[in-house]
Amino acid sequence: MSAKEITVALVGNPNTGKSTLFNALTGLRQKVGNYPGVTVARKSGRCDCGDGLKVELVDLPGLYSLAAASPDEQVVTDVLLGSLEGSQQPDAIVVVLDATNLLRNLFLASQLAELNLPLAVVLNQADVAHEQGLKIDTQLLSQRLGGVPVVLTSAWKGEGIASVRRAIAEVLSKKNKMARLTWPSQVESALDTIVKAVQADTGTAPSMADAQRILFSSNAHTSDRLGWKLAQREPVIRQARDQVRAAGFNPLAAEPLIHYAYLRKVLEGVTSGGAGKQGNAAALDRVLLHRVMGPILFTGIMLGLFASVFWLAKFPMQWIQAGVDFLKSIVAPALAGTPMLQSLVTDGILAGVGAFLAFLPQILILFLFVGILEDSGYMARAAFIMDRLFSWCGLNGKSFVPLLSGFACAIPGLLSTRTIEDPKARLATAFAVPFMSCSARFPIYALMCAAFIGPLYGPGWESVVMVGMHCVGLIFAVPTAFVLTRFILKVKPQPFVLELPRYQMPKPRDVLWRMWQNAAEFISKAGTVIFAITIIIWALCYFPRDAQMAEKIRAAEPTLSSHEVQVRTQAAMIEQSWMGRFGKAVQPVFDPCGFDWKITVGVLASFPAREVIVSTLGVTYSIGKGAEADSNHLRQAMQEAKWLSGPRVGTPIFSLAAVLALMVFFALCSQCGPTIATLAQETGGWKWAAASFFYMTILAWIMAVVVYQTVIRIL
Repeated sequence: MSAKEITVALVGNPNTGKSTLFNALTGLRQKVGNYPGVTVARKSGRCDCGDGLKVELVDLPGLYSLAAASPDEQVVTDVLLGSLEGSQQPDAIVVVLDATNLLRNLFLASQLAELNLPLAVVLNQADVAHEQGLKIDTQLLSQRLGGVPVVLTSAWKGEGIASVRRAIAEVLSKKNKMARLTWPSQVESALDTIVKAVQADTGTAPSMADAQRILFSSNAHTSDRLGWKLAQREPVIRQARDQVRAAGFNPLAAEPLIHYAYLRKVLEGVTSGGAGKQGNAAALDRVLLHRVMGPILFTGIMLGLFASVFWLAKFPMQWIQAGVDFLKSIVAPALAGTPMLQSLVTDGILAGVGAFLAFLPQILILFLFVGILEDSGYMARAAFIMDRLFSWCGLNGKSFVPLLSGFACAIPGLLSTRTIEDPKARLATAFAVPFMSCSARFPIYALMCAAFIGPLYGPGWESVVMVGMHCVGLIFAVPTAFVLTRFILKVKPQPFVLELPRYQMPKPRDVLWRMWQNAAEFISKAGTVIFAITIIIWALCYFPRDAQMAEKIRAAEPTLSSHEVQVRTQAAMIEQSWMGRFGKAVQPVFDPCGFDWKITVGVLASFPAREVIVSTLGVTYSIGKGAEADSNHLRQAMQEAKWLSGPRVGTPIFSLAAVLALMVFFALCSQCGPTIATLAQETGGWKWAAASFFYMTILAWIMAVVVYQTVIRIL
């Protein structure tokens, strides 16, 4: 077997530090993608195990049991069984356990033993176990588990990583397999009944692990995958479960009861001590999870986060804008002989893409702070706080994780709904995720706040408005979920159970690497769309050209200066372009929102990807300026823009009412092609995706009208 073919799966319960260990083993040699045919993230990296042995380490999503309750867990089970098309079964498994909670964590390990694959056991968070006075005899545990390597580590501190590498090399070389428990005779007979029936009906004998999933779990995924038809399996399963009942067990509870009885014997004498040092964490939880103080602190943390984003991003944004200006100053003179190409590069590509990239520092800093909050253990506490908000609308705190992910990008938020067991609750959550103000909405919020809110009301109000815009989606997502769960889907209330991770200092390398990965993914996804649409918008704004326009304007008003003629010519060119004509034709629909034809063009161009609005405004307000369009041109042009006709003639287009209406529209509108496609895939068709698109778009228009008309009357 060549090194390239060796795959090792990293498996464990949630909150065992599995991802931290993965990062320590692979360094920054990681890649993220989806499993073939399914939208579940596959995170893998190269791990050097010494002596020239390099393996592909695959970090699988956390799960508590092979009896998968959600689609996300089902994919993990299929990968481990080698039944996922396009993905090979791993050559070995590294199961990561929480050293402070061996009994519960070993349940998954004992299930993995049934796969009959080489296996190593890593007892992570050894530092916490030491603080609690817990001692673990790893040699005795290894002996009890059949001789598989057992390694103590603290991945967060980087301790024991070399031992894990050696353990991987050992299991690949010696094929160490974990001892399997012995089932009671009646249960063994029941499993044998399943195996024989499946083989007789399908012609293929299932593995013992598959037989256990069919016997002990009410999930029909395994039997469907094996091609065992419903009419064939129902009487056989009934017969096999009767055999389990004869042994005195409830078939649906027999597996954990038998496993835990076996594991208690395995752990006899393995652990000692364990007086906890948990007072500080408990005291902190009493404050952060308090019914009143918890939400107040959560709101304060969010306000502080966005205030810091504005403050810290100020100088990097200026540097990027200066870089774009410098490029324009070089490119514009070099292309002076070809006016059309000069306009394409300076007015289209540099003005459009540059206007978007200027907000990259804010996006990076936002990802940085979210990563810190996640790694510190606070975000899991926030899920409990939000559970009180979600409970009345038929969801629970488990929906908070997808919704929280949606604040970065709706696509991973939609994918993370796979962790929700109830399919109806999963659908309701998926429908609500696009309401979250993702990072693609951030540039338009930042532009409007920096150009209008800050100069008018001070920098403090920028943070308040920014937090408010991020709350707008949540305000409408919750009642939407209420209607879905109570009247359409009729979701049954479910208890919320979530294991709280321990508090810890975030590891800078992991936080920075994840920040960079998220930002790179966002840029690669958005950048291609922005680049393509920027060129299209430029072309629609540039053509058709009337070569005699300047002469006509000069003939009509001979007293105009050369500069005034140039400005009038540029305005007339854009207004008579294809985009100008189209914008004017559609503008009456958005007139009640206070949008002129240029804003309307930006809104329409943003339906494939909402972040395009900034680059579109950059193009429409920079066309013809070339190198003269400096870093402040877009904001200045927007601040100076006036209505040229109609009842609002002479008044600013970007009034406070129009600015707020525009931000509310973008906060609620479904303007992301990939999100719609992912929603269709996750909900099993285009029905719910189409419903989401039209519902959110109509709601966005209505609320933009309400905000504009209300504010304009108040002011």
